Amino acid sequence: MIIACPACNTRYAVPDSAIGIDGRSVRCAKCGHSWFQHGPDIPAPESVADPAVQPAPTPTPPPVAEPAAPAASAAAPVESEPRPAAPVPAPPPAASPEPPMVAPVPVEPESAREPEPELPPLPRPVPPVDRPIVASYADDALADRPSSFSHEPPFRPRRNPAKLWMIGAVAFALLASGAAVAIQTFGLPGFIADYSLPFAEVEPDLVIDFPPKKQERRTLPNGTEYFSASGTIRNLSQRAQNVPPMLVVLRDAQDRVVFNWIINPPVEKLEPGQSADFRQAMVDVPRSATSAEIAWAKRN
Repeated sequence: MIIACPACNTRYAVPDSAIGIDGRSVRCAKCGHSWFQHGPDIPAPESVADPAVQPAPTPTPPPVAEPAAPAASAAAPVESEPRPAAPVPAPPPAASPEPPMVAPVPVEPESAREPEPELPPLPRPVPPVDRPIVASYADDALADRPSSFSHEPPFRPRRNPAKLWMIGAVAFALLASGAAVAIQTFGLPGFIADYSLPFAEVEPDLVIDFPPKKQERRTLPNGTEYFSASGTIRNLSQRAQNVPPMLVVLRDAQDRVVFNWIINPPVEKLEPGQSADFRQAMVDVPRSATSAEIAWAKRN
């Protein structure tokens, strides 16, 4: 027989004899719920056919005696025939034995139950302690070798030279482009510009008069910047001197070179005490140019 707890639906397989026909109070072993469990449905026993009782034979009535002659009346009476015994009725059928009754197990009250033992509290986890791993070697020569149990791998990843070259090329391109933009915007630094200019050695016997008042600077109607450089070359020696070309340099307010060009001399040679005037104009000069200077240039 299978019974189920109505509270937690826990199913139990119990023998029919444990519950009995009339049922009994049971208790769930899982949740402790008690209820009355009815007995199993026992089918009605099949009726046993009673053996046919044969009817008792009907007794034959005794023959009626004819009146005897008077002479025979004084004779002794004749005994009548014995009657047949009555039939014995068949014994009644034996009734089916009733199943034994099982006394229900009394359910203990809630107060009579033994209290469940309290479980001890769980131990607290011990926090891990970070301690350095100290390894000792039986042979001191093994101490310099990388350990197989170290937290670092005993090898290093192989470098990729192509990747390093690519990173260097990208960095150089960025620096070069930044320098080009800076030179385009602000010009070369003064020391670099002066070093790169094709200045020649000083000519002690030739002097260039380049007064600022004679330099002409104006803006043309089409918006182009115009600059005219003019001056005088003098030979102060007592002999003839070959005249080299001249270099005109324009600087901005920060004394940076923003423009330069070469002026060819008006004459190739000057006699002692002789002088020669020169004048040359340039357009599209930078607007940031604020001053001009002149010096001897290298000969070609």
